[in-house]
Amino acid sequence: MSSPLTHGQLLVMQKAGKVAAAILKKLKKFIRAGISTKDVENFFDDALSQYPGMEAAFKGFMGYPSSVCVSLNEEIIHGIPSLKKIIRRGDLVSVDLGIKYQGLFVDTAYTYIIGGAPSFAKRLVRTTYRALYEGIKRAQVGSTVGNIGAAIQGYIEKKNCSVIRKFVGHGIGEKLHLPPEIPNYGKKGEGMKLTEGNVLAIEPMVSAGGHEVEIDDDGWTARTKDNSLSAHFEHTVAITKKGPWILTQ
Repeated sequence: MSSPLTHGQLLVMQKAGKVAAAILKKLKKFIRAGISTKDVENFFDDALSQYPGMEAAFKGFMGYPSSVCVSLNEEIIHGIPSLKKIIRRGDLVSVDLGIKYQGLFVDTAYTYIIGGAPSFAKRLVRTTYRALYEGIKRAQVGSTVGNIGAAIQGYIEKKNCSVIRKFVGHGIGEKLHLPPEIPNYGKKGEGMKLTEGNVLAIEPMVSAGGHEVEIDDDGWTARTKDNSLSAHFEHTVAITKKGPWILTQ
């Protein structure tokens, strides 16, 4: 974890976070059956270009080739946008995006339900979304990373879903990925103690089946080994004396 950020830095991140949230909201109307995942990336690029000084944080990060991740159904995260990947009725579409602004980063994700999805798919998405907020509630001064993970894991497993263990949340701020790791599982009281000014990307990744993962030949796209559906939500959250401050809403 880098040194805690100042209130001024958090305000800069919130400015980028509001843009990220606005784009995710616009994508809700844009994403539909018949478009490609590349169309989603193009929409993001066009939308972000309207905000001077803001850049796509993912493009080139550790060699990632695109400015946004778009993952379908059993794809968990890191789906590379492609003209060949067409979104169909009933799909789950997870969009993960990051913005760099004035040397600071925010990271957020949302899973969209395309019309006609079965009820169990909707239940998975709802469970993942609520688990995110169970974790955020524990993002308090004096709390621990383990408290966040335990809350997320407990909620998800109560709903008979699985926490993806191979991938975790992370610290964020002057870099896109910073220590500590924020697993979506764990034990209360374990892990790093949180202090004022820490900023975390909390991001439950959840499967309707098992937690095991396979990586595609592209070296990026992660999918459930049993081909079960998955969902992903994420917020960038600052630790403050007044409680968790969601910067990406």
